[in-house]
Amino acid sequence: MLLYDLFLRFALVRVWKSMRLALACCLLAGLAHAATEQTPAASASPDGSGQVVLGASTLQLTGPWKFHTGDDRAWADPGYNDSRWEDMDLTPQSGVKDPFLGVSGFVPGWTVRGHSAYSGFAWYRLRVNLQAMGDGRGNLALMMPDNLDDAYQVFVDGKLIGEFGKFTAKGVTSYLTLPRVFHLPASPGSGPVTIAVRVWMNPSTPLINADTGGMHSPPVLGLAGPVQALLRLDWSLVDHSQLSRFLEAGILLLAMTVVMVLFLLDRRERSYVWLELTLLAALVQAVVTIVTNYTTWIPATPALLLLDAFLRPIQIGLWVMFWASWFRLGHMGRLRWMVFSMTAMLCLSVALLREPLYGHVVPANADLWLMPVSLLMKLLLGSLLVWVAWEGTKRDMTGGWLGLTAVVLVFVALYQQDLQLLHVAMNYFPFGYQVGIAQIAVVLSLNIITMLLMRRFLKSQQQREHLQIEIQQAREVQQVLIPDAIPTIPGFRLESEYRPALQVGGDFFQILPDDAGGVLIVLGDVTGKGLQAGMLVALIVGAIRAIVETSYEPVFVLEALNRQLCGRSQAYATCVALHVDVNGETTIANAGHLAPYLNRKEIAMEGNLPLGMTEHVQFEQMKLTLQPGDRITVLTDGVVEAKSPNGDLFGFNHARAISHLPASFIARSAQIFGQDDDITVLAISREAEGDKQAEALRLSTQAAEA
Repeated sequence: MLLYDLFLRFALVRVWKSMRLALACCLLAGLAHAATEQTPAASASPDGSGQVVLGASTLQLTGPWKFHTGDDRAWADPGYNDSRWEDMDLTPQSGVKDPFLGVSGFVPGWTVRGHSAYSGFAWYRLRVNLQAMGDGRGNLALMMPDNLDDAYQVFVDGKLIGEFGKFTAKGVTSYLTLPRVFHLPASPGSGPVTIAVRVWMNPSTPLINADTGGMHSPPVLGLAGPVQALLRLDWSLVDHSQLSRFLEAGILLLAMTVVMVLFLLDRRERSYVWLELTLLAALVQAVVTIVTNYTTWIPATPALLLLDAFLRPIQIGLWVMFWASWFRLGHMGRLRWMVFSMTAMLCLSVALLREPLYGHVVPANADLWLMPVSLLMKLLLGSLLVWVAWEGTKRDMTGGWLGLTAVVLVFVALYQQDLQLLHVAMNYFPFGYQVGIAQIAVVLSLNIITMLLMRRFLKSQQQREHLQIEIQQAREVQQVLIPDAIPTIPGFRLESEYRPALQVGGDFFQILPDDAGGVLIVLGDVTGKGLQAGMLVALIVGAIRAIVETSYEPVFVLEALNRQLCGRSQAYATCVALHVDVNGETTIANAGHLAPYLNRKEIAMEGNLPLGMTEHVQFEQMKLTLQPGDRITVLTDGVVEAKSPNGDLFGFNHARAISHLPASFIARSAQIFGQDDDITVLAISREAEGDKQAEALRLSTQAAEA
């Protein structure tokens, strides 16, 4: 929220400064107009050669200029004979609109004026005849147009007075054109002045727009004061054109923060990751655009390469992946491969059509097949985006139609350059501020996506609360099924310790005395965790209590349980059953569970499949006799699979080494080591003669006290 407040204050300050500057420029323009009423601004020379005469104000140098393609530094010489050069009128034409801004007053470039296949150097020349001025020509300045392809140098009477771009022996580095003013060299008196402009256009620029090449508005010559006022007005117009970019960047940053918070609240929703990456790409695009419209930090070649060949294609692919993940479409692996392949081909085809490859590594006529390839990839990705949204409407009608609307807006934002072919207005100017159709589409789509995010978040919260209630109910049911009190079996000592994990567990055990003084102990672990495991435990415990009405024999119990579980989806359980009679005769049957321990030694038993795997399994059982003082310990895998913070396992050896100790000690040791699963420990010991006498004495003492 602090970042949002700072951004909002910055935006309001920029708006106030722009309004104040615009008012000042209007006043200066009014003063300049008053001056021109007293002193003629300019007049055509008597010889009709196209030369102009400058008074004490400013003048748009519409020409006609002399124009010639090619490059020769001698063309800057004021004495050079340019009479055979062609004329190039730079008068703004009200009927011709800027292909990007959509505003009138655009001067067509040389590509539509007889030089369609030309890129490289070209020269403009104009002779200006200045009237005598009180303080000479030292206070004159020339403002160059801020719409020019792509770099230029300005010469006055053969002397270089300024440039925009870097001209070296290795080549030319161009930038996105910014407002610039250059002061004329001081020279007393009146007389002719020759202005020469050396222009360079990159070979790939005509591929971005058909109407390119040279100056698209006339330079302005005049007194330094009014020209500087016009410069400030131009920068104010830049502010007006880029304010919406600042707002877009702020909205994208805010949306990224919201998505990040939602992801931290629900890490299982992978669509948040795709949306975060998509918004990041859009934010980088907005920031790069802002930087290139205010500074020369990033040259035009890498800026356009980043914007056109990488960020825009990658955004299309990321939007496809986001909506596919959002609508839970299947075959995500195959779809991801298709999207990545088409995005990579689109990036490559566009990169080959941009500097520094096009016109150098890639032949100039390669656009005949590269442009259809890039157009095909864009159409395929766009079609895939629409198909994903359409499939989403079948899965979720309300959310799908909202998503389809957002996808259409995203389509408009990403394919704005292609929509120019349909003569769709790309920019609007409410209150004098430029707002692009792409920015409008992005903001509207983010609003719709925000509605979808909140809708799904609220629904998931409701589902989570409902699930928590069900889990709590299952935990309560499971706690009821786990015996609270251990029955007393004469001649034997029973111990049990049950320590569930945080969620509903899958451990179960039952201690069921028979009518002959013996006891049946059943202990096991079902597959899975959560509500499904809890319900399966309830089923097994209920089945055990019903089975013992027929027989307490361990094999019979396991076979009956196996029949109950077979045929149920994912209903598997390991289980061990042992019956101890009054004489210590013990029968043990095992269904895939950990083998019991007898006096710190693992009982060797034949292994069997877990319950529920197949009906055609025969469980083996073994018999042994518990002697006075003998102890059998049975435990679940929550003990041996306990894991320390370092990743070490509690292990079988450790469990076996402490198996003769009290059940509470074993369970507590595993829990402290690092509990990951339910821990259950059962132990039965046959009492020695001395133990029996001590127990009888204890009981008699309790009776006497009572």
